[in-house]
Amino acid sequence: MEQIDIEKLLQEGKIVQTKLRGYSMYPLFVPGREDVRIESCRQDSLHRGDVVLYRRTGGRLVLHRIHHIKNGKYYMVGDNQTEIEGPLEPEQIKGKMTAFIKNGKIIPEDNVYYRMYAATWLFFRPCRPVIGKIVHFFKSRKKK
Repeated sequence: MEQIDIEKLLQEGKIVQTKLRGYSMYPLFVPGREDVRIESCRQDSLHRGDVVLYRRTGGRLVLHRIHHIKNGKYYMVGDNQTEIEGPLEPEQIKGKMTAFIKNGKIIPEDNVYYRMYAATWLFFRPCRPVIGKIVHFFKSRKKK
């Protein structure tokens, strides 16, 4: 199978649509189910709550949410994580999620309901482990 160079496509101005792997952005994204659309972006267009594709120092491409920006450096967190990663250099950011496809519907990143979700989820970051346990408890009770 041919390997796709996502960074090259973004540098060429192309829109990349792909499925995600891993649970770091759960519950918004379930691995292999939703597609995300990523486009190249200007650094001055990025804000808290935006979901960006970046390259970790170790070389891995990751899609996480911007927790905050300080002194021109970016600090990231996955929706299913509590630890903030950073600082990241602006050059590490390769693109920004501009939309995602959930249940066959295209949801742009500027959708008001999505932005409310993002703001709420960032606000509750310190409480995520407790929220996760509560959700898991009710899901396990529902299956019985």
